[in-house]
Amino acid sequence: MPSLLPILVLSVAPLLMGVLLAFTDAELVRSPDYQFVGVDNFTRLMGSSFFWDSFRIGMTWAVSVTLLQLVAALGLAQLLNSGLRLQALTRVLALIPWAMPPVVVAIMWKMIYSPNAGPLNAFLGSLGLPDDINWLADFSTALPAVIVVGVWVGMPQTTVTLLAGLQQIPDELHEAAAIDGAGAWRRFTAVTLPSLRPIVTSITSLNFIWNFNSFSLVYVLTEGGPGGRTMLPMLFTYLEAFKNRNIGYAAAMGVVLVVVVVALLAVYLRSQLRDDRFETKKKGGLS
Repeated sequence: MPSLLPILVLSVAPLLMGVLLAFTDAELVRSPDYQFVGVDNFTRLMGSSFFWDSFRIGMTWAVSVTLLQLVAALGLAQLLNSGLRLQALTRVLALIPWAMPPVVVAIMWKMIYSPNAGPLNAFLGSLGLPDDINWLADFSTALPAVIVVGVWVGMPQTTVTLLAGLQQIPDELHEAAAIDGAGAWRRFTAVTLPSLRPIVTSITSLNFIWNFNSFSLVYVLTEGGPGGRTMLPMLFTYLEAFKNRNIGYAAAMGVVLVVVVVALLAVYLRSQLRDDRFETKKKGGLS
């Protein structure tokens, strides 16, 4: 009961309240007076091009960040597992982005992307390339620039998880493959990746859900601009609730996003269950 009570008060109760508000015309005013409007908010939402644009941008963001995080983290984990000098220090340094608050990270990257005094443009200028790019305000560069920040922030967590998996792979498997004439790439595809498959499935699924729900990083970087090019679903919901004061409409958005996240979570749990059954059958066959 002591552990269940905070969950009920801080998670379940607000969720139920949000579902109820989604069927009303509630607004953020000093003396709220709202009425039941049925599914009007959902009907309006389904016909809103702004919402579907934010949903498309959110999917682009989540897929891009998740895949790039996986590729970069896998390479970094392989490097950290290769017996480098000062390996302990290197692992600590690799975790720094993960330890920093998202707001601090966003402010730091805004300085890096600064069109006037940012080190990125200064570096490009030293190479004779255009040095006046406004990375976070240009329609063509805003979303890719934000994706880079998202990858940088989330990569350490994925790296630690994959590194733990790499350290569980017996050296005998790599040695046997090398004796059979397998090169480095062949050993990676035939030994390392199959051994990491359950971990990759788990961390990729969780990263996708976390990235889809991202808010603070993008809010500080661009506030959804320019022209809505980085307007993620959670950010769009926040602005609709606290800037436009349409609490009922924003609650309907929240309900739709909860359904999406629950569906993604169901896919993740199903994949986990399938992997567990596969491992059980594999162990049973070996025995």
